Amino acid sequence: MGIFDFVKNVGAKLGFGDDETPDADALKKELDSHKLGTDKVVVEIDGDTAVLKGEVADQSALEKAIIAVGNTLGVSKVQADELKATSDAAAKEAVFYTVKKGDNLSKIAAAHYGKASKYTVIFEANKPMLTHPDKIYPGQVLRIPDLES
Repeated sequence: MGIFDFVKNVGAKLGFGDDETPDADALKKELDSHKLGTDKVVVEIDGDTAVLKGEVADQSALEKAIIAVGNTLGVSKVQADELKATSDAAAKEAVFYTVKKGDNLSKIAAAHYGKASKYTVIFEANKPMLTHPDKIYPGQVLRIPDLES
């Protein structure tokens, strides 16, 4: 899949300390807390890069695993070359969007789909990491699924 960039100094804080890179066990625990089917995923840390290895059920779970780990304070990159989806039925290239100041899901949906009312597609694609459509923040990375998905 490749390496994905995130903003190191924004995101969910897992431990104590202000600029600490989370350890692999804390990231794995956070990842598993979302119940994405990541029990076969191994998380390793290389500096401020989280390395994901193993397999998940499908492309959706793979993309959610990347953003769940990447949107953690102290992580600037997620390497997912060795993370595979077991049902890889013609997987399309993942589309991610980094939230900017002043963004909301409606504005993002209008830019990607041409209709602000499609914000629910983006919200649903980012559950359970998103708990409410209005709770996004600058620097957060979101999945932007195809409308067919």
